[in-house]
Amino acid sequence: MKKIMAVNAGSSSLKFQLLEMPSENMITSGIVERIGMSKSVFSIKVNGEKIEETLDIANHGDAVNLLLNKLIEHDIISSFDEIAGVGHRVVHGGDKISESVVIDEALIQYLEEIIDLAPLHLGPNLTGIKAFKEILPNVKHVGVFDTAFHQTMPEESFLYAVPYDWYTKYKVRKYGFHGTSHKFITQRYAEMMNKDIHDVNIVIAHIGNGASICAVKNGQSIDTSMGFTPLEGIPMGTRSGNIDPAVVEYMASVKHKPVKEIINQLNKKSGYLGLSDLSSDSRDLVSASKEGNHQAALAINVQAKRIADYIASYHNYVGGAEAIIFTAGIGENAKETRENIGSRLAAFGVEIDDKRNNCRGVEQLISTDHSKIKVYVIPTNEEVMIARDTLALL
Repeated sequence: MKKIMAVNAGSSSLKFQLLEMPSENMITSGIVERIGMSKSVFSIKVNGEKIEETLDIANHGDAVNLLLNKLIEHDIISSFDEIAGVGHRVVHGGDKISESVVIDEALIQYLEEIIDLAPLHLGPNLTGIKAFKEILPNVKHVGVFDTAFHQTMPEESFLYAVPYDWYTKYKVRKYGFHGTSHKFITQRYAEMMNKDIHDVNIVIAHIGNGASICAVKNGQSIDTSMGFTPLEGIPMGTRSGNIDPAVVEYMASVKHKPVKEIINQLNKKSGYLGLSDLSSDSRDLVSASKEGNHQAALAINVQAKRIADYIASYHNYVGGAEAIIFTAGIGENAKETRENIGSRLAAFGVEIDDKRNNCRGVEQLISTDHSKIKVYVIPTNEEVMIARDTLALL
């Protein structure tokens, strides 16, 4: 048995899980929040109980030191030597990274070169990597990339119809995100069906506050809804999804605002929140829509319509999907959302079973026995996927 740390570093946060592999049992999990600010918050689960404390944590290095020492303090490990590997979630690998890789100086240099592709995320990812490598220099560190699973997309899927040198010179193309989740679901579905992964043809709907749809053919991603950034695709909690790009110039002009501010509104003030004028949380919108709130219902239905559009297209693209998989926070828990989307796919013979669909956060077939495409809920687990890939590279 080996203990693997799965890490997700943000600009002011550090999430972690310690897993026992290959059994995939979670030993502990926690998060450091408000790094670099006053009253930072550290929380960790010990024997199922959440322990939280408030203190000042100046930087990611201090956060890593704190969490590792807390593992010893709470008798979770006896020494740092028990940690066999650390898997780091990295949001972007550009077009050169198609699988998880051991982190060395050459990889760090490459990530620094492409940091402009995702400056808000790659910078913090690199900060977390460097902090862990400094404190655990003799442990193997592995980068697990959100974009890697989608590097199997063909050119017809990932290229935009823009001047070709935008791609060759400036790397403008669809990259896709949530790849670690889509990869986990693909593997898990193959296990559930006792199938060779290369025989899996499915459409995955990863629906959380961020959301993306993925077409999986022969076990590989051949298209996905997110693009050059996570802003492309379907409407989300606060993101607009696809719009006419000319809207950006128009709104910048009429509001006398810089383009950067309009893009910020598309990222943080749109989607559920923008359409509803109420909330970015689907649960709030479902409650409000039941009380007759038109905008709340509209926000839900606009997203459901766009998701169904993608699923219908990807069903065709994979040569006939054998299954549609719902996952992530909303996909796993919101029966109303699944029913709404399923009803829009009736022309393909999709039938949602009301009784089966009345479930939350469990693996469950939710379509009827007569449904021409099976529909499942499968909870995702990106940390387990990170630990699997890390273990494979030890």
